[in-house]
Amino acid sequence: MPTHTRIRMFNTKDTYPNQSLDNDLCQAVRAGNTVYVRGQVGTDFDGNLVGLGDPQAQTEQAMKNLKQLLEEAGSDLSHIVKTTTYIIDPRYREPVYKEVGKWLKGVFPISTGLVVSALGQPQWLMEIDVIAVIPDDWPSAGGQA
Repeated sequence: MPTHTRIRMFNTKDTYPNQSLDNDLCQAVRAGNTVYVRGQVGTDFDGNLVGLGDPQAQTEQAMKNLKQLLEEAGSDLSHIVKTTTYIIDPRYREPVYKEVGKWLKGVFPISTGLVVSALGQPQWLMEIDVIAVIPDDWPSAGGQA
């Protein structure tokens, strides 16, 4: 019996054709009542970048991705307990955090923010990953084991 459920499995050779990677990963993992979501950027699930050069637009897309992934795992944005946000320029802090704040109004997660020298692709300006829970009385959703 699997110990966790994998959501949206993929291989990096498809996701990063400009790199010579070949790793099996997934977008989210549900382990018991905890959901761990891979860092989301301004790219939709079809691989299209949204908001070239625009940290707010990239954050909006990342939050759309997080919402969808949490729902697929059986949770939602209101159950986020921790966020980690990465930005490549301290000037992006305000537009990124304002956009995240719109999506998480009233949620009150703990939050860590980091300024990093680069992310996985040069066009990415920000990345956010989250940990969420699924309350015991919350309806269950599917995924891939």
